[in-house]
Order: sequence, then structure tokens, then C-alpha cells
Amino acid sequence: MQEFDPRRPTLRFAPKILVAVAGLSALGLCWKLTAGPEASASKPLDQVQLAALQHAAFAQAEAQPGFDRGENVNVEVRPGETLTAAVARSGVGDAEARNVVGVLSQAMDTVNIKAGMDFVASVAQPRDGHGQARLIGLSMRTDAAKTITVSRTFDGALRLREMEEKVREETTVACGKMDGSFHESASAVGADSGIVAQASKLFAHKIDFSRDIKAGDPFCLVFDRKITESGRTIEAGDLQYAEIKGQRFYGFTNAQGKQTFLDSVGKTVKSMFLRTPVDGARITSKFGVRRHPILGYNKMHQGIDFGAGTGTPVLASGDGVVVEARRWGGYGNWVRIRHADGWETGYAHLSRYAKGLRPGQRVSQGQVIAYVGSTGASTGPHLHYEIWRKGQRVNPMGAKIAVGTSQDPRDIAAFKAAKTRLDALVAPKRILVGAPAPVEATEPGDGKKLIKSDFDANRPALKPRAG
Repeated sequence: MQEFDPRRPTLRFAPKILVAVAGLSALGLCWKLTAGPEASASKPLDQVQLAALQHAAFAQAEAQPGFDRGENVNVEVRPGETLTAAVARSGVGDAEARNVVGVLSQAMDTVNIKAGMDFVASVAQPRDGHGQARLIGLSMRTDAAKTITVSRTFDGALRLREMEEKVREETTVACGKMDGSFHESASAVGADSGIVAQASKLFAHKIDFSRDIKAGDPFCLVFDRKITESGRTIEAGDLQYAEIKGQRFYGFTNAQGKQTFLDSVGKTVKSMFLRTPVDGARITSKFGVRRHPILGYNKMHQGIDFGAGTGTPVLASGDGVVVEARRWGGYGNWVRIRHADGWETGYAHLSRYAKGLRPGQRVSQGQVIAYVGSTGASTGPHLHYEIWRKGQRVNPMGAKIAVGTSQDPRDIAAFKAAKTRLDALVAPKRILVGAPAPVEATEPGDGKKLIKSDFDANRPALKPRAG
């Protein structure tokens, strides 16, 4: 920077004009961002444009007399750290940091801040190497759609600006192919953890995510979300539709005003039993005759074994009432649950019971009732799981489970309308990922229909047997 010489007039106006134009341009951009619709009819901002606006809020003052150009420093607030201390870590002195935080306090709570909050500071060093650095500008996102900036004006004062993006609501159709876990795959197409959890719960009765899902399997999700002008999802709403490997569930509002889901033929999502009572476990022994690992001879194995680590939660396979929660011979710690229509499920070799579990207690499907262990006649930690039908053990893989359908005409009409709308939304995206087109099924029936489950649950008899 040329030194000022009072003995001769300065006639070079170009640099000053350029700086002034840059400053006015930055102010104009910020004004457009915060102005109402009558002031600006500009297109929605993309990420690059938003970043440029944030930077423009303090870039105009980078050329401070006696200082080098500012350098951007990313700072994240540490646990137990004050905002003043965090600003000081950007490289400025304590007095400068306090001054900046004082300005920020006009637009935000600078006392009750959370660890992990981050910001970008532009810091300039003295050109002669003497003295403290000066903060040129600071940009901080205070919520999903709002950004606060502090910039140094030409006279050295700090100026505060607030920039807020518009938020709109939209229905999103997200289709893709499995690449890793379902959570990873769905997240890659824009679904958040809440949407993934809703979809996983829908398919808990139909799909074992640890064994049935393969790389390349297509899936589609339809959900509501709130999105900023720059395309960031700030809040995901309700799941409306979920499809995995050709199985589809449609959401609609029933006659009671509650959201419910039906499959493509109008059957309820919830079947009597879960597909697996232990998430992510592997089957180590199936139902049928086998060589007993302890006794050494062939013997009927009247349940299914799931290999899992000690302490893995065991889930109630269906709604019911706890009949037994006790030690039972070779079964070790044992739980038996009685369900509707003469069905019962049993869980053996448990390490411990869930807090408060006792006979007579009513449990819900998916509720944690106990934890995997190796008690009783067991060679290692696993869950031995049985299903009984009217006192006789049955094969969980071949159990016929009753599935109901809605009989309310209003629900059937609402379901058909939702199905038509959602199929039309999903069809174009389904083609892009190579998902099979839906096959028109028969109309929803009345009453209950027995269907053969791919795998649901199995029953124990009344004598303990090691297994």
C-alpha cells in the first residue's frame, strides 16, 4: 500500500472507486437477500451464491490500512468454552474478541451457547508485524435458515447484519439403490434418520435388514420436508410411502384422523409377529432335527437360534401378556408371552430381564423384554426362540399368521386415493433406479386372511429342553 505523502496531492481515484463499488455491491446483495418479495424477484439462491453473500458481508473491508489481507479461520466452540474465548482462538486479542461478541449479542444469545457451534472469522495481521491482529469479519449460522455476519467498516467500526433464507415445504420423492446399510443408502438420497426409522419399522415384519438386503436392491421413499432456498433440508416431516425390493406401503389418514399404512392390496402393515426378535442377529440353528452341540446325538430342535453378543436387546415378537419370566432348566433364564388366538412365543438363555418385567405384564410388539445371554445348557451367547400354536411348537419359518384388512369404507376410499397419488409421484423416479413396476393386486378383502410368513415366530411346549 502506497504511503501517504502530504507534500503532494493524491490524484489516483481508481482504487477508491473500486473499493466503494465493491462495498455498495456487497450491501446491495445483502439487501436483496433480506428484502421482501416486492423488493426483489431474484431466483432462489444456490449454495455457491449463499456462500458469496456471507463472504461479501465482510469482504468489502478486507483492505484495512496498515494490515495485510484477511485470512479465513474456521473455529468450532469447544465444550465449556465461552464465545469470547472461541473468537479469541481465531487469532485476535481478548479486547477485540469481547468487542465482537458484544456486537453479536444484539442478534443472539452469546452466553448460553452449545459446544459444536462453528463460525468463520476473517483475521488480518499487522503489516509491520507489530501489534495485534484485527478481525475483519465473522460469519455464523445461528439456525438452519439464518446467518449472522459482523463486518469491519472503513472507519473501523463493526457492523452487524442478519441474513435469512426463505423456507418452503415440499413433498420429496427419493429413490436409489442399496449401497451399504439401508440407513446409509437412504441418507444418501436425502432422508434423515427419522424417516429411515419410520420406514424400517414398516418393514420390520417383512424384511430382515441384516440378511435380506443386497447391494443394488432398489428402494423409494416419499416424505415431507422443509427446505431452504439453497437446497438444504432443515426438517423432515412424515413418511408417506416406502418401497423396498418391490414391497410397498402407502400412508393415508384414516377415519379416526390418524396416519396409517397399508400394503398394495390394502392389508395392514402390522402382522402378529416380528420377523426377528433380535435386530441384526444371524440364524445359527434352524428348526428341525440336528446333532445336539452338548449331548452329542441327533435331537429335534424346536425353535430357532440367533447368534448375538451378550447384552443384545431381545424384543417382544408381538403384543401380548408375559406368562413366565423365570429360570427354566436347560433353557436358563426364560420368558414366555401369550398372544391372541392361541399363539405363544418363548425366549431362552437370557442374560437378564428388562427392568420391571414380570408375569401378568402386558407388552407391545418391539418392546425390549430381555437381553441375550448364555444361561442354562448353552455353548455360547445366543437367543433360542420358539413359537407355540395351541400348546404345540411350530416352525417359525413356516408359521401361518393372520393379517387383517381395514373394513371401514372411508378408510378404503382414502387408501385408494393416496395410492393413486403416490404411484403417480413415484413412477418417474422408479424408472430411473430400475425398480420393478407395481403389479396391480386384487382389491382389499374383508376380515382376516391367513398368509404364510417368510419368517415370524415360533412356540415352546411346556417342558424345558436344552437348545
